[in-house]
Amino acid sequence: MGKIFKNMLPYWRWILVIVAFLIVQAFCDLSLPQYTSNLIDVGIMSSGVEHILPEKMTEEDYQSAQLFMTEKERKAFADCYELEKATDQNASSYKRVCDTETLEESDETFLEPIVMAYQMSQMKESDIDMSKVSEEMGGSDSTQFLQALAAGQLSDEQILAMREKVSDQIDAIGARTLQSMGVSYAVACDKNAGLDMDKIQMHYMVTAGIQMLLFTLLMVLAAVGVGYCASIVGAAVGRDLREKTFCNVVKYSNAEMDHFSTASLITRSTNDVQQVQMVTTVFLRMVLYAPIVGIGGIIKVAQTRAGMEWVIALAVLLIVGFVLLLVSIAMPKFKIMQELVDRLNLVSREILTGLNVIRAFGREKKEEERFDEANRNLMRTQLFTNRVMTFMMPGMMMIMYCITLLIVWVAAKRIDGGYMQVGAMTAFITYTMMIVMSFLMLTAMSIMLPRAGVAAERMEEVIRTTTSIADPKEAKRPEQEKGVVAFHHVNFRYPGADEDVLSDIDFVAEPGKTTAIIGSTGCGKSTLVNLLPRFYDVTEGSITVDGVDVRDYSLKELRNQIGFVPQKGILFSGTIESNLRFGAEDASDEQIHEAAEIAQASEFIDEKEDGYRSTIAQGGSNVSGGQKQRLAIARAIAKEPKIFVFDDSFSALDMKTDAALRKALAAKTGDAAVLIVAQRISTILNADQILVLDDGKIVGKGTHEKLLHSCEVYEQIARSQLSARELGLSEEVK
Repeated sequence: MGKIFKNMLPYWRWILVIVAFLIVQAFCDLSLPQYTSNLIDVGIMSSGVEHILPEKMTEEDYQSAQLFMTEKERKAFADCYELEKATDQNASSYKRVCDTETLEESDETFLEPIVMAYQMSQMKESDIDMSKVSEEMGGSDSTQFLQALAAGQLSDEQILAMREKVSDQIDAIGARTLQSMGVSYAVACDKNAGLDMDKIQMHYMVTAGIQMLLFTLLMVLAAVGVGYCASIVGAAVGRDLREKTFCNVVKYSNAEMDHFSTASLITRSTNDVQQVQMVTTVFLRMVLYAPIVGIGGIIKVAQTRAGMEWVIALAVLLIVGFVLLLVSIAMPKFKIMQELVDRLNLVSREILTGLNVIRAFGREKKEEERFDEANRNLMRTQLFTNRVMTFMMPGMMMIMYCITLLIVWVAAKRIDGGYMQVGAMTAFITYTMMIVMSFLMLTAMSIMLPRAGVAAERMEEVIRTTTSIADPKEAKRPEQEKGVVAFHHVNFRYPGADEDVLSDIDFVAEPGKTTAIIGSTGCGKSTLVNLLPRFYDVTEGSITVDGVDVRDYSLKELRNQIGFVPQKGILFSGTIESNLRFGAEDASDEQIHEAAEIAQASEFIDEKEDGYRSTIAQGGSNVSGGQKQRLAIARAIAKEPKIFVFDDSFSALDMKTDAALRKALAAKTGDAAVLIVAQRISTILNADQILVLDDGKIVGKGTHEKLLHSCEVYEQIARSQLSARELGLSEEVK
């Protein structure tokens, strides 16, 4: 998972913006349940009245409200109201004038005396035994006591003592019920003062509704902002991964290319990148949101003072345990899955590339079975992981609904005991579901994160793998560039191999001369010429160009001196012109026309309607093998290098074209060193120097005539291709 986060680090500014949007979204999301709770508890059950101090009071209610207040409390209560004198239409009344902050403080300060006043107004004989209270206060007559209470003749000590005795009875009904009783008293006083309670209630409901709508709109805007920014980061991460992968793979030597198969590299740069990009986007939209909502939900639950926090702790433990169980089962299969995708891509690529060969040998059925095996192995692994993860959602929903039932069951008892209100229960359920849903988001990601984590590790492996062929710290250049190539007792062994492929290779290829390399199949001819441009590095010995070891050249400088034509002609999608300019972008039209003419390619190019601007399909599939090879040769000629390397590049040409090409090439490459790997004796008859390889060693060196009489291997190759008369030899084989 750390690899996924590492890819996001360069975009930390965008992530901060996303977090800011998520906080706004979470704040709005967490505010809505409280509004819903208030609509139920205040808007519906309390007629839109929020505080225990009435908005307006009659003189009688004003006096009765102070019955159980101390002297200090009466003064504070009086500061909250001002007298409105009687008019013809209305009697004298008291109007509330305190600010919101004072009101909220008053809900705690005056709760007990207001509730006791409310109880007094609703009192029956069975409610509170005032005679017992008066006796405890030292009075012998409850009637006299009540008269003294109404006249405000009791001391603060007597009132507090009475409140303490009575509050023991009131506390049994619960703190939430006390608040409701205080609000009910305020509603009754407002009605007595002639206020329109329906209007007050409607005003509260509409105001709360508008606030909820505004929060909802803000939440939508924040969600859109999160989606937009997360998409930008996800796309940028995908772009960076593809760029890093491509730039690193381009630098790979053949050793690294052999380590990572082509099919695997294709899978990593497409499917794996897509996995990381998708998970990055979802992570920023969902996974970051989950802890914000979860923490905010826990804070809100604590603020409800419902006393049921243990329910949430139980839900979280169940969810985490359930998710860890499923992920621990599925994780090993996610790692195997990516390897099976590689295998399927490899088989598919081999079949599609070699389709003609498969048809020619009637192997369709066998190849279908091979593909079917790779496909079914992937399918079985995917089915296993999907079946494991199918338990995720039903299990989570089961836990969520069981927790909801538990909350309702526990809350019902608390509501019945007066410690909780219906709206508070609704808010608690909503907050709990938010917390659970935040874990649901995480569990949904737990399906994708393991696979994306594997994909990110595979991408990191490609990016982290450095090429074994690198530029030296201090590159050297020869004093004079001539193109002299020298192999000094070179040995080479492929990485991981037990034996050398080439042993004690020692020769010099001079400019203006042609050095040919011939030998049986698998003797190391192509390997030898691949060492010159450093596709591989020698194991022992050294190769120099103009007296400087190729390992001391910068790769760009070294390869700029070499015109390399591989054994298999490779063209790129574009035009003939763009392919010929592949090694020399600034080549003039005259140069590429001349190169095409030397390579005997101008004939078929001129026949095309668009000439040099004719389209070349991917891989050169719209030209023949011989045409492809001639264009590859022309591409190297247009570069005008100091050293030409032809790795069996004339094998696809007919004898006539081969002869014409070599004749024209000899005139063009008069000042360059030419190395030719060939199978045909006719191609190298006129070479200045011929190297005969056998089992990775030079067994003959010299001209054609010299080798015919001094090298048995060369004579056998020559006799297998030309008659003795053509070679000027006797019919008898040595």
